[in-house]
Amino acid sequence: MKNRLSGPFVLRVRDIVRQPGEMREHELTIPAPERWGQGIVAVQKDREIRIDVRLESVHEGVLVSGTAYTDFEGECSRCLKAISQPVEVEFQELFEYPGQETSDYELQDDHVDLETLVREAIVLTLPFQPVCRPDCPGLDPATGELRSDESGVAQEPIDPRWAALHKLTETESASDAVKTREEK
Repeated sequence: MKNRLSGPFVLRVRDIVRQPGEMREHELTIPAPERWGQGIVAVQKDREIRIDVRLESVHEGVLVSGTAYTDFEGECSRCLKAISQPVEVEFQELFEYPGQETSDYELQDDHVDLETLVREAIVLTLPFQPVCRPDCPGLDPATGELRSDESGVAQEPIDPRWAALHKLTETESASDAVKTREEK
């Protein structure tokens, strides 16, 4: 955890430290200090992050729980269209009193720094292969053009060595269809 005692993600908890049962709630709106995420989608720098957080004093330290809301931006992994979608993520972590060394987070001079906690929670919820919509048809691998919704499942290109057999099966299918109509 960074050793800094100021900034938009740092909250003072002096009034509840070592007073189990005491609680404070905060609503924060903070711009992302940098781009959060390394994939094809990310929370962009200066994007607003709304945080509803509850700080509860317990015997071991201060239990921090809450929800963060923001939007991620990037590209659809199928069709490469620009997308922007909301993110809502819950988080909870114990900020222990100094010297206990069992947690990743520690109270520092009666302050908690939420930046790492919120960033990790948000980044871990970002989709690995985001899509603009669940049924996005994607791009045609042969032409690179956006597939239409009616095209359905893409047909694999036929290996030229098997093309003659494919034509034969098409001819047989057509003649079978004619026979079926004649039988009726």
